[in-house]
Formats: sequence, C-alpha cells, structure tokens
Amino acid sequence: MTEKLQAPRGTYDVLPEDFAARTALEAKAREVLGAAGYERIETPALEQTEVFARGVGASTDIVQKEMYTFDEGSESLTLRPEGTAPVCRAYVEHGMHKLAQPVKLWYLGAYFRRERPQAGRYRQFWQVGVEALGSDEPAVDAEVVVLLVTLLGEMGVEATLRLSSLGTPATRAAYRDELQAYLRANSDRLSAEVRERIDLNPLRAFDADHPGTREVMAGAPKLLDRLDASDREHFDEVRRLLDVAGVRYVVDPTLVRGLDYYTRTVFEVTSEQLGAQSGVGGGGRYDGLVEELGGPPTPGMGWAAGIERILLAGGRAPGAAAPVDLYVALGMGETEFALAHEARRAGLRAQLDLGGRSMKGALKQANRLGARYVAWVDGAGVQLRDMESGEQREVPRDEVVRNVLRGPGL
Repeated sequence: MTEKLQAPRGTYDVLPEDFAARTALEAKAREVLGAAGYERIETPALEQTEVFARGVGASTDIVQKEMYTFDEGSESLTLRPEGTAPVCRAYVEHGMHKLAQPVKLWYLGAYFRRERPQAGRYRQFWQVGVEALGSDEPAVDAEVVVLLVTLLGEMGVEATLRLSSLGTPATRAAYRDELQAYLRANSDRLSAEVRERIDLNPLRAFDADHPGTREVMAGAPKLLDRLDASDREHFDEVRRLLDVAGVRYVVDPTLVRGLDYYTRTVFEVTSEQLGAQSGVGGGGRYDGLVEELGGPPTPGMGWAAGIERILLAGGRAPGAAAPVDLYVALGMGETEFALAHEARRAGLRAQLDLGGRSMKGALKQANRLGARYVAWVDGAGVQLRDMESGEQREVPRDEVVRNVLRGPGL
C-alpha cells in the first residue's frame, strides 16, 4: 500500500471551515490599523540571509538554530522567520525615508522557523504586525501598544500586557557587562545552556526554566534600574500615555525579547487561555535596525502577533458565513448556467448546483447554505421559491434576478 502523504511536521492545512475566523481577524486588523493610518505592506517570503544575520542578530536562537536557509548559486537565501527586518529592508530599498515620517505600515503573512512544534506554535505560522518608522517619540510607542491591545480585545482575547525598557545600546552594553560578571560569579548554579550563553547573550538567562537559574536570576541586577535619565523619561512618558488610554499593564523588569535589535520600550502580551505557552504577541523599539541594514539613522517601533495564537486564545470565534441569495437547482445546462452568471453580475451571491441533486437533495443543500431563494427551470419559465416563507411561483426567465433583488416575498 502506498504511504499516505501528510503535511510536514509543524505545518498544517488551512481548511475552508477555518477561513471564516481567519478572514474575520484580517478584516478586524484592516479596520483597527487602517483607522490609525497604517498602510498594508507585504515583503517576499524569501530574503537574503544577511537581512536576518545583520538585523535580527547572530547571537539569537532564530539565526543560530531556527532559520530555513539554502544557497541559490552564490546567494544565500532564507525563508523569513520574522517580519520587522524585511520591512526595514523595504524601507531602505524604496527610499521611504523621503516620505513624511513616521511611515506607518502593517502586514499579515506566513513566516517560518525550525523550532519544536507545540500547541499554537508551528514551523510555518502566520503573523499580523505593525511597524512605525521615522519617529522616536514616546507617543509612537504608546500608540503601537494600544493598537495591539485593541485588536486583541476586538478578537475576544483576555490578555496581560507586560512592559519594560532595555534602554539605549550604551546603557545596555554597560548593563550586559554587569550581568555577565554576576552570572560568572554564580555559574555553578546555572544550567549548562545558560553558562554557554553568558558571553553570547546573557539577557536570555531571564527566560530560563531551570530551577537553579531562576533562583540566581531572582537576585540579578535589573536593566530597568540602570536606565539613564533620557531612557527613564522616555519610558515614564510611554507609561503616562498608556494610562491616559486606559490600558492596564504590568511593569516587568525581567522582560527580555529574543531579538538583538530592540532598544528602549519592549512589551509582550500573554493570555492564560493558552496555558504554559502563553505569548500572543509582542514587540518594541528598534532605533538602530534601519541603519544596520544600510539605511539612514531611523528610529522604529513595532509588534507582531501570531494568527494561530490569537484564534486559540479568542476561542476561534467563526465569522458569519456570507448568505447565498440564489441557489440554481435541477440542471447544469445553458439556461441554469446563464441564470447563475447573471445573478452574480448583478451583485448577488449565487450558486449553481453542480452535484446533480434531486429536488429533495437540492432543497436540503439550499437550507445548509442558508439560501434565500431557490430557482429551477420549468419548461419555458423558472420556478422561484422563497425559502423563508415557502412561497413559490413561476416567473419569466428574464425576471428571476429582478425578483431576488427586490427582496422577501414573491
């Protein structure tokens, strides 16, 4: 027997019954983000590997372990594992720094990471995200955060917002030295993985699940306590603006994002509805990323949230299926085909029975679809049935669409 083929591990098929919820989420994103002046962008699924090696950071798990990379001749290409670096590459490539700033963009697409599949986490996954490029004002940070909170609320996600600041690169570098010294002094209590990463990425120790490491990190110095006056003022203003917007948050000095490009404001949104893997989305400020990718000095702020995780946390509330206005039954000949086509040209949602059903079967299918009217050719005329009232009568062929457009009753 031939082996049954399946979708690769860590991927899944989006079936027709799944699209009502996904379409509703995309429509809500367009509504919430578009109302705030964010415009849609879509970057290629493939990017030069250097976009992520330089942008995301060589020390990150993404670049070291999780990217799908292959050679195309002399060029190294990678399936995009995240959305911010590609958007910044597009900003540089297309000279968007010449536009009125900030440039406000949003995206929704598929991303790829070679990580261990688990509930709500896949090797091919979908994200919705926003990026605001060209302003370092705290109001940008606050607006970006509010947009994610608003979108999740509209999708029925009960979430907790965790907020912190990583300071500027200079502040972070001084803190990094202090944290590395602390970790080395307590290395005998750390996990092997954390010990190996002290030089490469010591901040990731805050994410460790290892009991001994967690005990050590409880007494570790906090970057939030090392902010200079400018960083502190920026963070305090972000908080004030979130308070004005009525957004509740928890200041979490241990919050660490997994990408090297973050500066100043960072945040994460979690939901207890997702269990242990509770992250729904998050992001932060990345004031050096555009310059790292060859552009002019350009501050940036953004976030990304997982489509699958939003739908899981929000209960996958299905959107209402679009009703069928006219179901054309009992035939697939020229007259039936033309009738369905004419109805669609008039703006009606019309379906032609392509299954060769009997009258009983056709009416049952029309009921499943929620069809308002059913029509079938009967001699020189057409029988038209109002499915709500049950009323039925013969109408001339050229008056069928007009009757359906007129609405209830025959």
